[in-house]
Amino acid sequence: MSTFEIAGDDFLLDGRPHRILSGAIHYFRVHPDDWADRIRKARLMGLNTVETYVPWNAHEPQPGEWSAEGALDLARFLRTVQEEGMHAIVRPGPYICAEWDNGGLPAWLFTDPSVGIRRSEPAFLAAVTAFLERVLAIVRPLQVTEGGPVLLVQVENEYGAYGDDKDYLRHLVAVFEGAGITVPLTTVDQPEPAMLENGSLPGLLKTASFGSRSRERLATLREHQPTGPLMCSEFWDGWFDHWGAHHHTTSVEQSAADLDELLALGASVNIYMFHGGTNFGFTNGANDKGVYQPIVTSYDYDAPLDEAGEPTEKYWAFRDVIAKHASVPAEEPVVAAAAPAFSVPFLDAVPLFAVASRLGDWQHTDDLPTFDALGHYAGLGLYRTEIDTAEPAVLEFGEVRDRAYVFVGSTRVGVLARDHHDSAITLSPSRGTLTVLVEDQGRVDYGPRIGEPKGLIGPVRLNGEGLRRWSVLPLRLPPLDAVRAELDAAGSAVEREPERLAGPVFARAAFELVEQGTLFLDTTGWGKGVAWVNGFNLGRYWTRGPQETLHVPAPVTRAGHNELVILELESAADATAAFVSEPRLGHTDF
Repeated sequence: MSTFEIAGDDFLLDGRPHRILSGAIHYFRVHPDDWADRIRKARLMGLNTVETYVPWNAHEPQPGEWSAEGALDLARFLRTVQEEGMHAIVRPGPYICAEWDNGGLPAWLFTDPSVGIRRSEPAFLAAVTAFLERVLAIVRPLQVTEGGPVLLVQVENEYGAYGDDKDYLRHLVAVFEGAGITVPLTTVDQPEPAMLENGSLPGLLKTASFGSRSRERLATLREHQPTGPLMCSEFWDGWFDHWGAHHHTTSVEQSAADLDELLALGASVNIYMFHGGTNFGFTNGANDKGVYQPIVTSYDYDAPLDEAGEPTEKYWAFRDVIAKHASVPAEEPVVAAAAPAFSVPFLDAVPLFAVASRLGDWQHTDDLPTFDALGHYAGLGLYRTEIDTAEPAVLEFGEVRDRAYVFVGSTRVGVLARDHHDSAITLSPSRGTLTVLVEDQGRVDYGPRIGEPKGLIGPVRLNGEGLRRWSVLPLRLPPLDAVRAELDAAGSAVEREPERLAGPVFARAAFELVEQGTLFLDTTGWGKGVAWVNGFNLGRYWTRGPQETLHVPAPVTRAGHNELVILELESAADATAAFVSEPRLGHTDF
């Protein structure tokens, strides 16, 4: 066991001044069998600490439904950090932002409008307390003072940009201390006077988040915290991407120079991100500052380790900078060989509508419900009702969240896109079943629209008359068992290997590998959808770009037979699956 404390302007580890050189790795964005590799590469770059957020909504997707196993095994992650001879920083929020769905806050919190999010309101405090007690029960025995790796634990996250409820912060501190957290507690805010004052309490170490002008930003931090170690706990070395924009990169030379300046001033640092990883499944967040912008599947972040865990030019530049200020291991990380490149045809396919009823339960209601009202907090769902109009008619919704494919019978008649502010479509004279397939493209993770419900938002009218008697089917994906059964039943019906796939459709391909290994799935020949390899949800793809490949972690693959399933929502001009030798993130198609 060790001691770790703050004395004067220093961190003291076992009584000696200690500088934290940390890098962010989110365990929930990396396959657990890859954790050790990424952590080891952090040490070889010269870091001595690994930092992670804790996503409440992943650990507790439904009230009381708690999971801390597999990819959510925080204890295993922290022990892996310790096994590499490193320390850890844990940031459990409860709000994390992180470009993660809903900023990490569970969507079910918002279904009761009386709950006061991120403030001292009783229902919220009760839910937060229960969550934190579960997380801190994992962290407590892994503190450095208990023989574990954890040096610091953060209270809330950039709270000064959101509110100034000191009673709320005091409640959180009481929960942390009551749970046995004895290592120093920190807060983080951007180095703006109001944020630094509103986002912390006396007795908590204030830290700052920035990615440039290190001297100026640390001076602002010092003005608001006269004593204590200086720390940038989010040194932004890159940025995130959203669909339809360019892939963000930062200058290697400038980022290295800013890091050098920060370290020369004696500050501690947490590099955000050291390794970003991937928004697997339906976990990406979104921004909305007037235009809705969902985050892409890749969380590459232009970090020192790329999405697949390989060192970049920035890795070597940062390693050289750190070597000027601290000891860096002589050993260098091994760079992986290029991934195998090959193509395989899709062998069978089945329309989504043919299998939908096996992916959930239809619910019937007079009024139009949101996904949230049905307890469905991610992915896709179907809305159906009957219409009968002898003349062209305008179908209008209050709001679409976030993309709706409109069908009359089996014919797709149009798409309503939230990022284009679409809410109405003109229908030809129609009689029959109106079906609307809705995709939740990711919940807003920052700002006033956090927590908003998904699906279709009423009222809904056809030529001004309210439409009622809805049937709604939340789609459960995964598992894929029902999809596989339908594909097996389809059998040889698609042996002709179609030239294209007209969505919404599930399609399956098979491929053989000599050995387990990382792959990069090329999605440029497809429209928009989701992909699974051996049942593991790789995340979303979209021809809009900038992302052109999906990262397939090596532990997901296996020697011998492998399966790829996609759900193509629009249209794939190329009914083959291609794997390429390296990731591609640069394409943009507006």
